Amino acid sequence: MPFRDAATRPIGTARVGADGYRATVTPPRTATGSGSTRDKARRRGDRPGGAELLAAAVGAVPSGAARPGQQQMATAIEECVAAGDHLLVQAGTGTGKSLAYLAPALTVDGPVVVSTATLALQSQLVEHDLPRLADAVEPLLGRRPSFAVLKGRHHYLCLARLENSSEDEPEDTLFDAPVERPGGGTRWLGEAGRLGKQVQRLRDWAQETETGDRDELDPGVDDQAWRLVSMPARECVGAARCPYGPECFAEASRARAREADIVVTNHSLLAVDMLAGRHIVPPHKLLVVDEAHELADRVSSAAQAELTPELIDRSTRRARPLLRPETAEALTASGDALAVGLAEAPVGRLTSGLPDPLREACTLLDAATRAALDAIGDIKADDPDPVRKQQAKSVLDELSTTAQRLLEEAEHDVTWVERNDGSGRRALVVAPLSVAGTLASHLYDERTVVATSATLALGGRFDTVARALGLDAPPPAPPSPAAAALADATRRPAIAGRGPDGGAPHGGGQVTDSGAGWRSLDVGSPFDYARQGILYVAAHLPRPGASGLPDAAGEELLSLITALGGRTLGLFSSRRAAQQAAELVRARTDLPVLLQGEEALPLLVRRFREERSSCLFGVMSLWQGVDVPGDACQLVVIDRLPFPRPDEPLAAARAAAVDAQGGSGFAAVSVPIAAVRLAQGVGRLIRATADRGVVAVLDSRLETARGYGAFLRRSLPPFWYTTRPEVVRGALTRLADS
Repeated sequence: MPFRDAATRPIGTARVGADGYRATVTPPRTATGSGSTRDKARRRGDRPGGAELLAAAVGAVPSGAARPGQQQMATAIEECVAAGDHLLVQAGTGTGKSLAYLAPALTVDGPVVVSTATLALQSQLVEHDLPRLADAVEPLLGRRPSFAVLKGRHHYLCLARLENSSEDEPEDTLFDAPVERPGGGTRWLGEAGRLGKQVQRLRDWAQETETGDRDELDPGVDDQAWRLVSMPARECVGAARCPYGPECFAEASRARAREADIVVTNHSLLAVDMLAGRHIVPPHKLLVVDEAHELADRVSSAAQAELTPELIDRSTRRARPLLRPETAEALTASGDALAVGLAEAPVGRLTSGLPDPLREACTLLDAATRAALDAIGDIKADDPDPVRKQQAKSVLDELSTTAQRLLEEAEHDVTWVERNDGSGRRALVVAPLSVAGTLASHLYDERTVVATSATLALGGRFDTVARALGLDAPPPAPPSPAAAALADATRRPAIAGRGPDGGAPHGGGQVTDSGAGWRSLDVGSPFDYARQGILYVAAHLPRPGASGLPDAAGEELLSLITALGGRTLGLFSSRRAAQQAAELVRARTDLPVLLQGEEALPLLVRRFREERSSCLFGVMSLWQGVDVPGDACQLVVIDRLPFPRPDEPLAAARAAAVDAQGGSGFAAVSVPIAAVRLAQGVGRLIRATADRGVVAVLDSRLETARGYGAFLRRSLPPFWYTTRPEVVRGALTRLADS
């Protein structure tokens, strides 16, 4: 893209393009290349295939070696892009799935978008995998492939907000509601001074940052300070109307994304892009959804809305300078009415419609916001402060839309009252019953979608996940002769030993055509699970009852940890159970016990990795994303099967809807949720080819429950399986002595 120098740059150092987009003087590593006509012509010309690019990428990895599952995945992606079919790929830990989809992505014209659920994977792609891939394939392509990161607008510093931050600070943060302050309570003058110092540091950073990306600010600032200098998408007036449009960091990130070969984004922004008509992410022919088991939940969160008295209060304060006193008072009255209604309403799902006080509050809010929006009027070219006017209108419009949605009480929505136990904050929340229809309508049009994860084939089949992702899921058809030949040529040798059900190991290696425009493939894992690990189910324990750690389960946990001498990751279904386990082990052993919540999680994980005899206990956030290879983690203990709690509003509503249609809500909703969570937790054990250890599940239902017990076991890697406590204690003792 041609660039011209800006005549003046009030904040930051930048160049402004003829099209009004900002680009940095020195492009960051993630925005290499200018997208010249020569480069684009080369993209369309003769070039190596995905297999050749993958071989080059693997060869550049220290001790890199060809992996059949990785090769098969890359081949399947190329074939699906050529055929216009979508692909679901289960790729176990150690497959190298990132390179398996990045290499064939470089054979596709135009940008390819990769979406991740976690910042950890996004960082791995941007800081490690993509730079290494670009270096490796540059000689083959005759150019260095470019890549860019695309995040939501609120991740970037907004110069317009920064300009007005000193004015906003007293009004928006000095006496914010308890929810805005960790632990609750009102913010006092000392904290306001701290915020002022952070804002000043942000002003200084704005003079030197090339990207305005919050993740590059080190040390960081807290959420309250960042909110003062960032702009949610709904409040942005657009580059054309904003006085800082030519300097906008968010617009610059979009410009870089349009010129890149590979764009890395996140599921939340991908969901917003779908719901907003797909105008945020650049047009593309191939979308790779990594960590795809998280996508439906992220789309559901993006389609969720809520009302709180604090939100109405902040919106009123922001709009008050633009309103007559009586109009502003009507907004305040609606917030007071909502506070009263929330205080009287029971916490949980509202199964009989809105209670009268909440319905009245929503009616008052709808009328008040409509009147306020009419009073503010349209944003005009000669408005003295279009940014503030747009901010006021956007939050009022969102309140009005949410109030109307709640009053509609549509069958496709679920409504509940939520309470934060720490701060006491209450909210009225509404979310879609299902997002499968939304995904079916907006995810797949005009692009090939590759969805991949280590946990897609639940119970050994892809149909459950396919339906959740909006794909038709008829009974699977047998593979074509060509697909079978490909599978035979690339299938890894069978793992010795039996799977958890006494059946075949995972990863049959066959591409299966659904007959409905999508294919599925399980490439397995290079790990020899049956030789590297044991799945032990404590079938002799009583069925778990109320929340917490039963005495018998506690004694079982203690015997396992003692046999190994620590090195244990404990994954618990509740904070109470984790605390009870920590107290028990601390009281009965000298082993160091790290408990989630007592220190920052990254610090706890680092200590767990470094202190050989330590134990780390925690709840759901530990079930995925914790990567501790080696002998620091040789025992993973799961206290009970991770079914959704009965008070989880969305899961309960979805199960009730299935029941109402004559099906089993437990089987259709609760069991698949537990299967994904359990597989993620179990996956914490074997992270490398030299790892050894035991997964111990202290819930006898995994062995004894008819139907779903076997389904859950088939969703797990094929460890050697036992229910005999003396066998597993002996194995742990041998590990301790090794």
